[in-house]
Amino acid sequence: MLRTKNFKTLQKKMTPKARRLADAKYRELIQEMALDELRAARDLTQQQLARTLGVNQPAVSRIEGKADMYVSTLANFVKAMGGKLEIRAVFPDGEVRVSQFSELGKR
Repeated sequence: MLRTKNFKTLQKKMTPKARRLADAKYRELIQEMALDELRAARDLTQQQLARTLGVNQPAVSRIEGKADMYVSTLANFVKAMGGKLEIRAVFPDGEVRVSQFSELGKR
């Protein structure tokens, strides 16, 4: 039988270097997430998010499965999780926050 261990217990046994490497990997992984992963990381269920958005749970599931949606839908989804959507344009010489969408999700 496979026995699992609490991460905090394992972390205590790690060397400082191993902890730094694990922390760096964690920060790298959280830089990019699918909506369902983001919702789960925020400790929310689809049902909880549906209540906040005023929709049913299957609607949340459909949103999480979409690759193409209105910016306003995404902004409202992120707002319901307690965040704020920002859109950036990234170029070789820098990045710019696109401001025309800044009013979305404020409703």
